[in-house]
Amino acid sequence: MVERRTVLRGLLSGAAALGLLALPGCSSRFAGVRLTLATGGTQGVYYNLGNSLADAWQAQLGMDARPVVLSTAGSVDNLERLASRTADVVFSQVDTAADQLARTATGDPGSPRALARIYDDVVHVVVPASSSAGRLADLRGARVSVGAPDSGVRVIAERLLAVAGLSPATDFQAFQLGINDSVEAMTGGRIDAFFWVGGLPTRGVTALAQTVPIRLLNLEDLITPVRGAFPVYAAGTVPAQSYGIPDPITTLLVRNFLVVRAEMPDDVANALVGGLFAAQEQLAAVSPAALTIDLRAAIGTQPVPLHPGAERFFRAEKDP
Repeated sequence: MVERRTVLRGLLSGAAALGLLALPGCSSRFAGVRLTLATGGTQGVYYNLGNSLADAWQAQLGMDARPVVLSTAGSVDNLERLASRTADVVFSQVDTAADQLARTATGDPGSPRALARIYDDVVHVVVPASSSAGRLADLRGARVSVGAPDSGVRVIAERLLAVAGLSPATDFQAFQLGINDSVEAMTGGRIDAFFWVGGLPTRGVTALAQTVPIRLLNLEDLITPVRGAFPVYAAGTVPAQSYGIPDPITTLLVRNFLVVRAEMPDDVANALVGGLFAAQEQLAAVSPAALTIDLRAAIGTQPVPLHPGAERFFRAEKDP
């Protein structure tokens, strides 16, 4: 109950502070800010949340122009756009963000900085309900989508497959498809399985399950070796009845961040984080994943540092 009150206080104070910027007749100091937001596939959670955030930020910050929302291949693509300055705010998984940080020189103004941890992604390995596969090793000889090129999905898929002793080059027929194309290919019977890493539930997987009964592979046998090699991942559970599956399954969770460049002005970063929490109800209306956005958990962006503007927001919420 204490945690809920803390979150509610954050939502109300953020809404009150940002609401002052959008009063009729008032000119916001953020009116001229132009943002491009890189998300993911149109049937994924990133894209849905990104569009809702764009609406909220424009209204709350009094921006003249709505942030441009890009559909992308996912985390790797997003971070490349951030580094090349063709996107200003991006969704990214912790593993790919950490990799990008390690490749960036100390003091580089383009270095990635986190605004907040927003929610945890769930690793999905989707198969038709009629499939005989029960674990990852059973995909030997199958037709498997490992995620789109430049996606965080592909990074995780390759790591999981390596731990399971499977090589895309020799052990199965690999396809590099994003969520939209994976759903279409499974609906048409052209693939036997696909990897997806996204919030629960993901709209595309939900839609697929309404057309083709599906299951998710249980990854319990891989949890210990995967976490030994890659500690950024955590064990998690997909509840029974998710996507119509009869029993809960064990899988991996990966933290999700909103990421910007270090050079973003502190006041803009601070306002964006405040807007995120003020818009939580609006975000939850488009994806239940947003219900898990939490003030205390939001600072857990290690090893990616928080942007100083974000730090200022969280300090103010802790010590009002």
